[in-house]
Amino acid sequence: MPNPNPQVDPNNPQPTPANPNPGPARTPTPTEVPQPAVPPGVSPRPPDQIPASPEPLGAPPEVPGTRAATGAPAMSRLPAHYCLFDTAIGTCGIAWNERGLTRVQLPEADRTRTERRLRAVAAGPAAEPPPAIKQAITDIQRYLAGERIDFSSVAIDLMNADAFARDVYAAARLVGWGRTTSYGELAREIGAPAAARDVGQALSRNPVPIVVPCHRILAKGRAVGGFSAPGGTRTKLRLLALEGVRIGDDAPRLPGL
Repeated sequence: MPNPNPQVDPNNPQPTPANPNPGPARTPTPTEVPQPAVPPGVSPRPPDQIPASPEPLGAPPEVPGTRAATGAPAMSRLPAHYCLFDTAIGTCGIAWNERGLTRVQLPEADRTRTERRLRAVAAGPAAEPPPAIKQAITDIQRYLAGERIDFSSVAIDLMNADAFARDVYAAARLVGWGRTTSYGELAREIGAPAAARDVGQALSRNPVPIVVPCHRILAKGRAVGGFSAPGGTRTKLRLLALEGVRIGDDAPRLPGL
């Protein structure tokens, strides 16, 4: 709508147009900024006594129960491969990535089921194992044939385990051939004496049995405890008997032993 009162130059009867480039708006000075009303009976604080806003503190603190606070794992994204191999107790399998072993699969009811179980967790195709993995396979075959083998130097990748489980597995690897300990004793070894049940749960998720010898960890009073690998406690008793450890009088022997 036209301006009803245009500015008129006395010497020029034509209206003066508004400046098309008024420039940036002027920022009001602090004294021009409206201040909030002060409640009755409260003295306003001088500006120099008003605390500055705190600087950013980076990441928020860890909240109990979250992945950060519990040391939950960061999932490993490295490509993995697997292969099957024959042993004295049946077809076993192994999976690996460039860091080391990621899975040892003890025999299922048949070779097809063993491979199906291994493929479900290996997240990669079958492949020819590199020399270090071939050596680990040979050592597992020799162990299951009755030889005394030390697996403590075998490289394993436990990036998919949380920090507590990794501590449990590291302590379990120190329990040598023919020796046993208990869940409670292992909990004390890692500085968590009240966490025997948690130790047992971590061992039930052990991805590399034999290499991490969870079969050597017993329940209180030398009870056999649990074993989540195929065959359950019967397989655990077999592995212990292989090392000359007998729990009770009915510990089974491995074939040919």
